[in-house]
Amino acid sequence: MEKPVKILGFVGSLRKGSYNKALMRAAVELVPDGVTIEVFDLEGIPPFNQDWENQPPQIVRDFKAKIRAADALLIATPEYNYSIPGVLKNAIDAASRPYADKVFDGKPVAIMSTSIGHLGGARAQYHLRQSFVFLNMYPINHPEVMLPFAGQNIDENGNLTNEETRKLIRELLEELVRWTRKLKAATE
Repeated sequence: MEKPVKILGFVGSLRKGSYNKALMRAAVELVPDGVTIEVFDLEGIPPFNQDWENQPPQIVRDFKAKIRAADALLIATPEYNYSIPGVLKNAIDAASRPYADKVFDGKPVAIMSTSIGHLGGARAQYHLRQSFVFLNMYPINHPEVMLPFAGQNIDENGNLTNEETRKLIRELLEELVRWTRKLKAATE
């Protein structure tokens, strides 16, 4: 019997009715057997200040502890101005400091995105991948979950109604689990 895989999910949007929070809720519903997803809310992480990087606020310490405890990460993000939202960048910056404390190092990660536009957050995903290079993370390349026209695919209750995207999310989770187990086996 394979060891359960613990995934930490977080969303790069603080909006209560966030379409990307709907993607994360769908992922929690679609999680494969033997896998858990815990979602961490980025609300309340203050703007990063290097003056406190060695003694970060409690919420940053909590976030870093959750990252360390997770086998893999799942990020859902909107696209703002052709890039990732400030709240997501800030959370990553805060958790990645000081440099010697490498909580992201070697972590498998998967990305999902949705937006009201026709690219579904593609540019945000590509910018996020650039950060993964510096942080030495291992992203899933396929399948890509980029849902365009979010308002037409997520209902008024925040439920993902697009069945093809639900299928892709399930496949993304399965691939993240395979990738996580493969990386873990290579280091044991």
